[in-house]
Amino acid sequence: MKALIKLEEVLLFVLGIYLFSLLDYKWWWFLVLILTPDFGMLGYLINSKIGALVYNIFHHRGLAIVIYLIGIYLSEPLLQLIGVILFSHASMDRIFGYGLKYEKGFRFTHLGEIGNG
Repeated sequence: MKALIKLEEVLLFVLGIYLFSLLDYKWWWFLVLILTPDFGMLGYLINSKIGALVYNIFHHRGLAIVIYLIGIYLSEPLLQLIGVILFSHASMDRIFGYGLKYEKGFRFTHLGEIGNG
């Protein structure tokens, strides 16, 4: 089952790359921006509760899709780019087992505990 879930995440990451290819941005923008959602980890400097909240906002694919669709509706390429980057990054993280966080600490995710598996 774990391999099937990882395959699904790989395919979602590929979808993100495809959606990026539809935008009028140079490819190097994807490479530069793909890790920017990890700034959401800075919330952990305050405490685990704030850290989990901020991290999960930056890594929630549903929110990424909403931002992307608003960008399409408003014909705003920057919003589309933000949505694609958030979506792609979240899928990339989940390939490596980094899921949405629980408040009890960074290593506790909806995919299980990081480092135990």
